[in-house]
Parts: sequence; structure tokens; C-alpha cells
Amino acid sequence: MGAISDNGAEAVVIGGMVLDINATPSIAANPRTTTPGKVVYTLGGVARNVAECMSKLGQKPYMISAIGLDFPGNILLEHWKSAGLSVDGINRSQDIETAVVCNIFDGKGELAAAVASVEAIEMFLTSEWIQKFKFNICSAPVLMVDANLSPAALLASCRMAAECETSLWFEPVSVAKSKRIVSIVKHITYTSPNEDELVAMANALSSRDKFLPIQRDSISSSVNLSIELLFQRLKPPTWALLENGIKVIIVTLGPDGVLLCFKAKNRVRKYDFKKNGPFSFSRKLYESINLSCPPNIILGGSELKGSYNNIAFHFPALSASVVRLTGAGDCLVGGTIAALCAGLDLMQSVAVGIAAAKEAVESESNVPGEYELSRIADDARRVYSQARVVFCESKL
Repeated sequence: MGAISDNGAEAVVIGGMVLDINATPSIAANPRTTTPGKVVYTLGGVARNVAECMSKLGQKPYMISAIGLDFPGNILLEHWKSAGLSVDGINRSQDIETAVVCNIFDGKGELAAAVASVEAIEMFLTSEWIQKFKFNICSAPVLMVDANLSPAALLASCRMAAECETSLWFEPVSVAKSKRIVSIVKHITYTSPNEDELVAMANALSSRDKFLPIQRDSISSSVNLSIELLFQRLKPPTWALLENGIKVIIVTLGPDGVLLCFKAKNRVRKYDFKKNGPFSFSRKLYESINLSCPPNIILGGSELKGSYNNIAFHFPALSASVVRLTGAGDCLVGGTIAALCAGLDLMQSVAVGIAAAKEAVESESNVPGEYELSRIADDARRVYSQARVVFCESKL
């Protein structure tokens, strides 16, 4: 099994490949009886979704995961092969039971309940397996890991990225698993929590549970005011992560969009990827987004007056005809990473991520079948044009 990919300069993604069984009732569900509705198989797993989204936007991510020689594993592997992506990093064995999650949705596309059988990811996606692909990690512009990894595998992956000076993106997955940040926080460049995961991560890094969950009901219904107030409530846990060394935090706010927070040193582009090797489609993505979202427009060069700044931006969400919400966060991450790999800056890339997420919520699957470049560019332009600074603290 070869450890060296033909696409060594491409992003590496480590984490779960999961078969989702999605059940959506057509009428209000009643307990203790069956309910008519629709049941479909969907390709899932946070890391897998992120990687597939990237591939639809012109990247060739190198996936490191574990699946079994069983029906769910066959479905996942065949799709990966059909996309022209390398399967060398995917551990397959008769001993592995492929991860499966059964999701039950309400009539609005929201998750009502779920049962997850994902133990195989921790058991078989080991640090020893990941070590085989150190060359790929060292060659990559970014390594994305999801928190489904065991603590040992997570730490080994992050240490490899640090040794190679490869940017590290940590996707926290859930409130419970987000707490695995404790052992790896010093290695993280980017992280992408929702509000609850952000608070859980900050509490895990503190000596006590000092940060409280956000009470949305207490925030004004005025959109402009609510974002300002929401940021003030999220500022303490966000700043706690920045003080622990994380460089960039992308807080997902659902229908309220995204907060992008970081410490800027002299210029925003400090956190853009250094090692890029765009393919033809991502080159088109780069050119198209640069036209629709010219760089440096949001700051206008005037906001960063000191050499050191705590800064936060708000990017709005796009209105969408919601079918299902489960893949939105993963596609936001995948779209942002794909854009950064294509050479776009951080602001442009977040706008692309939100555009990719909008397409996902309008799709039956976790990742849309395809992305139309002109539509991504138009949607990204709408997001980018409305993005604004919500906080900037300058230290001269």
C-alpha cells in the first residue's frame, strides 16, 4: 500500500467515512409506532464530507480513514474511486465494521434524533496507520483532522503537522468530542466550532467551567443588534482559544452566518496557506472569486492600525430553500479550505465556504452532486459585500 500520493501537494484530511441512513417522516411522528416517510442512504462522516466538498471545488484531497469490507464500506469506497480520488490512505480490513449513523429528521430538515455506530474510527484509524502517510502531510498546504479520531491518533497527526510546518485545521464534530482539543491546542492553526462547541472547548481549556452556554432567547430580534450582542457573549470563550495559541477561529452561527476571529499581526494574509498547487478548476475558482470578491475590500487597509490586533468579522448567511442541514457545516469548512488551497485569502475563502454551505442545505445529500462555479462566485460576492468588522482592538 503506497504512502506517497501522486497529489502530494494537496490537502490531507483525516477522520471518519460514514454511511448515513436518513429517515424523514412525511407526517408528524408518533412514539411506539412506524411513521410513513422517506429513508435514504447518504455518504457521510465529517472528514469525508469536507474532503468531498473540496473535490467538487477542484481540489484532490488525500483522505486517511478506515472502513470495513462490508456493504457500507463498499458504497463509500466505490464513490471515492468514482470521484478519481486516492484510496491508498483508507485502511480496509475484515475486522473493521464501517461506521454507520442513523439520523431521524423533523419536517424542517433539522435533526430530531440519531444513533451512531462509529467505534471503528477510533479503533482502526490509529497513529501507526497515520504515520505511514507522513510524506503526504509534510507536502500538504493543510491537514484537516476531525475530533472522531482517538486522542492518541489526534495527537500523533497534529505533531506530524507541526514537525512539517503544515497548517492544521481542527473540526470539533460535537460538544463531547470537541473537548479533545486540550492535548493538541498548541498545534492548531484553524478551528471551526459552532457556538456550543466553542464554549465546550474554552471550558475544557480552563481550570473550571467558567464560560456559559449562549442563551439565544435573551438576544434582541434586531438582526444588526443581535450580531453585536451575540459577539459580546461569544467573545470570552473565543478570546480564551486565541490566548491558548489558536490562530483563526471560524464560529458557525447557523442562519446568522459566521464569525471570523483572529489575532492579526501586521496583515490579515498571515494566515493564508503557504503551500498551494492549484489544479485547473481551482485556478478558475481563484480567478472567478478574485473578480467577484476583490481582496482587501472588507478592511480597506484602514482598520489594522497597530502591529497586533484582536479582530472579528461577521459574514452573513445566504437565504436558502432548506432540504437538509446536516452537511452545511462540513461544506462550509470544505469550501473555505478549497478556496485557501486555490490561493484565495482568508476573507474570500470564508465567503466561498458560506456559498458552498448554501448549496449543501438545498441538497438531499450531505454534499451537492456538483458546484457551478458562476453560482458559487455570485453567492460568495453577496456574502463578501455584506461582511463587516464587528470588533477590532488595536495594540500599538
